[in-house]
Amino acid sequence: MAEGQTKLVGPDLVQGIALSDLPDGGKLVGHCGDEQVLLVRRGTKVFATAATCTHYGGPLVEGLVVGDTIRCPWHHACFDLRTGEALHAPAFNPLACWSVEQRDDRIFVGEKRKWTAPKPRDGSAGQIPGKIVIVGGGAAGFAAAETLRREHYNGIIVMISDDQAPPFDRPNLSKDYLAGKAPEDWIPLRGEKFYSQNNIDIRLNTKAVHIDLHSREVVLADQGRIPYDRLLLATGAEPVRLTIPGADQPHVHTLRSFADCKAIIERATTARRAIVLGASFIGLEVAAALRSRGIDVHVVAPDKRPMERILGPQMGDFIRALHEENGVVFHLEDTANDIDGSKVKLSSGGTVASDFVVAGIGVRPRIGLAERAGLSLDRGVVVNAFLETSASGVFAAGDIARWPDPHSGENIRVEHWVVAERQGRTAALNMLGHREKFAAVPFFWSQHYDVPINYVGHAEQWDEIAVDGDIAARDCLLRFKREGRTLAVASIFRDIESLEAEVEMEHQMAT
Repeated sequence: MAEGQTKLVGPDLVQGIALSDLPDGGKLVGHCGDEQVLLVRRGTKVFATAATCTHYGGPLVEGLVVGDTIRCPWHHACFDLRTGEALHAPAFNPLACWSVEQRDDRIFVGEKRKWTAPKPRDGSAGQIPGKIVIVGGGAAGFAAAETLRREHYNGIIVMISDDQAPPFDRPNLSKDYLAGKAPEDWIPLRGEKFYSQNNIDIRLNTKAVHIDLHSREVVLADQGRIPYDRLLLATGAEPVRLTIPGADQPHVHTLRSFADCKAIIERATTARRAIVLGASFIGLEVAAALRSRGIDVHVVAPDKRPMERILGPQMGDFIRALHEENGVVFHLEDTANDIDGSKVKLSSGGTVASDFVVAGIGVRPRIGLAERAGLSLDRGVVVNAFLETSASGVFAAGDIARWPDPHSGENIRVEHWVVAERQGRTAALNMLGHREKFAAVPFFWSQHYDVPINYVGHAEQWDEIAVDGDIAARDCLLRFKREGRTLAVASIFRDIESLEAEVEMEHQMAT
């Protein structure tokens, strides 16, 4: 990440560069004063923006220019080159922009422009709601609240969350923060002042227990009632809990909340051995993070290969080998039967000793509120293309929402952070009456030691995996196909091609 970087690279853009040094479609990094600046040329137009993504500091010079936008190579955030506005999550903060002047076939970068918020968009249909209630303080809920204020919505926003922490960067909990490589102040999505400054009434440690569709009220556990004109359900998912003997002991953890992560870190400060139950993305990211802390890690899972269901057998074998290279011991096609103090008994008859256990055996959508309200369900909350549920004025986004995916042609539900954020944004626009269909291509990333895996699209089933490159050499792109059509793409260190695959899928949906 770019924090702490002091050495400036590239030419002094205040002194100017030759126009010929920046061909049409080209990108170049230089500096203005003590700041790195990216130049992008589109025909006769030259844009100057900050050189790194506002999400995790990805190098935008290695990203993809699409029209007058640029996409980050790391996690597919997208920015408007003209204004710097963050258009697609996971970025929310805009890029700084500079004025550009062309004189005598040279390009000169001038003053940094003052940020101006985008104008309200046109096309709202119907009456603007006076009060919007958001149930859930995760990715989708935060994105919705942020978007409402960015869109100049002046009504009342109430965010109800049963978490004790304000919205935080959940992916980091199983990656850099758990590994001890990210400071705690990176974890909140916004500082506490953001909510008061934007007049967002965020109510933590507050549980919603019922939705009264007739009176249009959210009923709280303390019997309080909050009326709404529009309602967004963004209740997310919860970990599947172990039911084996000993699972209720204090050294047995799950990882979902900020508090969960802190508890694991505290345990890891004095522990030498850990068992991770489950070879999912969360489970193996936890294993990698704990190995970076020098803890001996055993992974127990019923799968034949890690992540085979999502990434296929070849990538599964690679991921297993990668973790074994880093000292992880696998017990595959096996499960835990009993946790007896520091010993975990396996169904195979073996026993593994550990100081603590992290269970990453999956999550389930929190659909209880929707079910009690009588909303249409199908292994999640059914929504239409505008993310509206079967009840008028009630929307759903994030891990609970099953929506009509225009790319696969199927109704899908995914538990991806970026999808939740992008759905929160779309739901906010539609609560304001804009009637914007959710058509974003699903995307997620996973990090294992120094190996990132990017995944674009959605493939629950496939009949072919076309591999380009060398998986073992950590230079590959896999296309998951069904009947000749690419449904998803997974890649390692093929960032531009991953972005190009995303754009290609977007264009397929548009035609």
